Amino acid sequence: MNSKPYSEACDQNKEPILEVLKRFFVRPGSIVEIGGGTGQHAVHFARALPHLDWQATDLAENLPGMRLWFDEAGLPNLRPPLALDVCQDTWPVAQADGVFSANTAHIMSWSAVECLFRGVGRVLRPGGIFCLYGPFNYGGEYTSASNAQFDRWLRARDPASGVRDFDDLDRLAEASGLRLADDCPMPANNRTLVWARG
Repeated sequence: MNSKPYSEACDQNKEPILEVLKRFFVRPGSIVEIGGGTGQHAVHFARALPHLDWQATDLAENLPGMRLWFDEAGLPNLRPPLALDVCQDTWPVAQADGVFSANTAHIMSWSAVECLFRGVGRVLRPGGIFCLYGPFNYGGEYTSASNAQFDRWLRARDPASGVRDFDDLDRLAEASGLRLADDCPMPANNRTLVWARG
């Protein structure tokens, strides 16, 4: 029997993230999660936010583990996960009322981060919200010693990855038709950046 994949970080940050999502994903609608990983976030958020139709996506190799979580949860508003490479010209979801992504921008290459924002700009309906959770730099400076250490670890593992700077991300957002709506401090030196589609 296959055991479900498990992320301790997801368990630790799911409640603080949910509090932010409750503020911004207010109206009924469809949410696309980019980089759903284990599937733990999708299950937790879909259960807590039954007015949302939750569509998790990730690279194809991560989908079997997500399905184990989804099948066990049996939630009517949790769609089967879809394979997504953010740099595909066409995403498997054409439109969404909201997009959520956690701990992805620092794992992706910078060119993939650019693809992510272009894709969000394409699928997000007017008035839609994009919430991006993770560690971020400000003015090229780390916000904590732990984030600096994490960045060194990321770059040693993959030189194309690394903690991203808020200003660079906000420029990508603006180029994709998004304006900053909030910058929410989170536990463990993380943030949730919130952009809205005009």
